[in-house]
Amino acid sequence: MKSPLRRLRADSPLLKVLPIANVLGKLVMLFSLTLVFPLGVSLLAQDAADMHFILAMMGSFIAGALLWLGTRYFERELKPRDGFILVLLLWTGFAAVGTVPLMMAIPGLSFTDAYFEAISGLTTTGATVLSGLDTLPASINFWRHFLNWVGGMGIIVLAVAVLPLLGVGGMQLYKAETPGPIKDSKLTPRITETAKNLWLIYAALTLLCTLALKAAGLSWLDAVCHAFAALSLGGFSTHDASVGFFDSLRVEMILSGFMLLAAMNFATHFLAWRGKSLLAYVRDAEAKAMLLLLFISILGCALYLSWHNVYPFFTALRHVSFNLISIATDSGFASVDYDQWPIFVPLWMLFLSCITACSGSTGGGIKMIRTLLLARQASREMISLLHPSAVQPVRVGGAIIPNSVIFSVLGFIFLYFMSIVTLTFVQVAAGMDFISAFTAIIACINNAGPGLYQVGPAENYSSLSNFQVWVCSFAMLLGRLEVFTLLILFTPAFWRK
Repeated sequence: MKSPLRRLRADSPLLKVLPIANVLGKLVMLFSLTLVFPLGVSLLAQDAADMHFILAMMGSFIAGALLWLGTRYFERELKPRDGFILVLLLWTGFAAVGTVPLMMAIPGLSFTDAYFEAISGLTTTGATVLSGLDTLPASINFWRHFLNWVGGMGIIVLAVAVLPLLGVGGMQLYKAETPGPIKDSKLTPRITETAKNLWLIYAALTLLCTLALKAAGLSWLDAVCHAFAALSLGGFSTHDASVGFFDSLRVEMILSGFMLLAAMNFATHFLAWRGKSLLAYVRDAEAKAMLLLLFISILGCALYLSWHNVYPFFTALRHVSFNLISIATDSGFASVDYDQWPIFVPLWMLFLSCITACSGSTGGGIKMIRTLLLARQASREMISLLHPSAVQPVRVGGAIIPNSVIFSVLGFIFLYFMSIVTLTFVQVAAGMDFISAFTAIIACINNAGPGLYQVGPAENYSSLSNFQVWVCSFAMLLGRLEVFTLLILFTPAFWRK
């Protein structure tokens, strides 16, 4: 028997969405199985939250199954434009699934706040509306950080590794979701193998970080959760005081090291591992630029705080090193309330969050590759003023960058900054002071976490109104999906044949 939906007109917009909904249903069922992990933690910790995860798992699996069965007549190979719709539906839909155990376990938590927490986790922003993190059930804290970890490498890249099992081609999704201007570079001939290799490196580094933190004196729960947050650059913590709770230089050094690794292109890690050589890092122009920028910034900011008598130099060096690396790489950990420092330093840290992370990393923002391209293009324009006839191609790491890529980057930068300006004005119109509004949008669109003033590291986003919270949630999604992927859905041309 044919479904009545088969009678839809050939040009109906539903026919574009229903095949995507079919795939979405399969992936929601798959995602529901991830609730097994916090369920296991709940049973081990005996924190009485096990039923929350069982009910959430059953509910989301049934919802996914109904969606899949209801659209099974429209199953087809995904087209390139389908990837953009599916990416948005996955991030928003998975966040909705993530809210269920949070709302059940935390009394009085509204859907708005629960969704903010879940989307913050999945987009690896690390902004939170929750307080009393120290007393949350262990499994709920684990679930928050697990969302960080799954979202870190990208839900879609994970999905690509299993999509062939579901009978779905994954290249469209990979190219729609994977961040950075250069999308076609593959490590292996098959895209599935690429995704699996990236996740292998990701999981291995997470394990190493967990063991290092455990050796530094953390409990297993704290070690696992902070390793998840460090490698995903998510910045969630199991304590209200974040990393400041431990007051340990060793812990800060371990987290700093792994945050730097997570902010590099994971393709570089893979090439270094496959070639059993560190030359891959030496040849990576992005990584070298990132490390140089961070070194100069740390030294300069430490001298600035010492000059202003905030800390002695070596104390300043310690606090600046950790907090600047955390914010610049879009992680969001904090060891001190840097909102109390002279405003130049925290503003500089937030500026770095826009440009520092490398493409193909778990960080957000513009990415270092785009920054390098823009710098090279600016240099080329100035030289052309002096020598109009000179032929000077833009090179990064020895490779010539096509003009089409440069134009794409220029378009991205325009939309990125216009999004920041527009959303900042929206927040100011909604009643936030300018510094809080501006830094909140910067922190959310870069997936960095804390801002300044009302949303500073010693505060959180709980003081915002529901409308302001939804604006921040949109900014997080916009930043994580790299602006184009989301905004293209609002163009009439996308929906035409």
